[in-house]
Amino acid sequence: MSTDLKALLDSGETTLGTWSQIAAPEMVDLIGLNGFRFTIIDCEHGFFGMETAENLSRAADAVGIASAVRVAANDPVHVMKALDAGIRHVVVPNVASGAEAARAVAATRFAPEGLRGACPCCRSGGHFIRNWQDYVAAEEARVGAIALVESAAGHESFAEIAAVSGLRAIMFGPFDLSVSLGLEGDWRHARVRAAVGEMVDHAVAAGHHVMMPVFSPDPEECRDLIGAWRARGVSTFVIGSDKILVADAFAGWSGRLGR
Repeated sequence: MSTDLKALLDSGETTLGTWSQIAAPEMVDLIGLNGFRFTIIDCEHGFFGMETAENLSRAADAVGIASAVRVAANDPVHVMKALDAGIRHVVVPNVASGAEAARAVAATRFAPEGLRGACPCCRSGGHFIRNWQDYVAAEEARVGAIALVESAAGHESFAEIAAVSGLRAIMFGPFDLSVSLGLEGDWRHARVRAAVGEMVDHAVAAGHHVMMPVFSPDPEECRDLIGAWRARGVSTFVIGSDKILVADAFAGWSGRLGR
């Protein structure tokens, strides 16, 4: 089982992951021990910082699944801290233009080509990098930025976002997009589905990997959504979140027990 997100994306196999918003390594253990292949550690909406994210990524390493971190903002400092912590992939929220996508990519690259700050003492290099040139070559081959497009502005500018080279993948945020379109969280709305479908087709045609969130706690609806997106070239899916899946399990048990 690969613990590398790039390899999972490149495989083209149907791959399931989720979001980690609960600050508990045991929850990451449960994610990995029950069939998910990766998790995205959420430092935007999760109520924890990079210190916790680093330890959650250690839990992912220990249980044999890939991890990425959603940084709080499209800021090279946030990206640098995640990569220095040894988390190889960053999900950059609310990318709404080609320039913003290019900035996300640049944050994963060292100068003079990029914006990433340099330090020879970080977890990604074993805490003491003895050969900087070899480290840079290896590091820049294995890390990557994932652009999260989740607004009406991102939809309008998607052609220029898709034209940016160097992105590891593009992800879409149907829930945020529905809010941005004034549809109040209705990610199933026809306008949202049409907009996301249009962007997926464009991304796949441009040669990008696509990661698609699937929010429904209903397994049958999830299966239908995965099948529909799979037919359009998507192979990597982010199912619910740890909070959604745990809350749904609790509700199922309380309902069956008549509470």
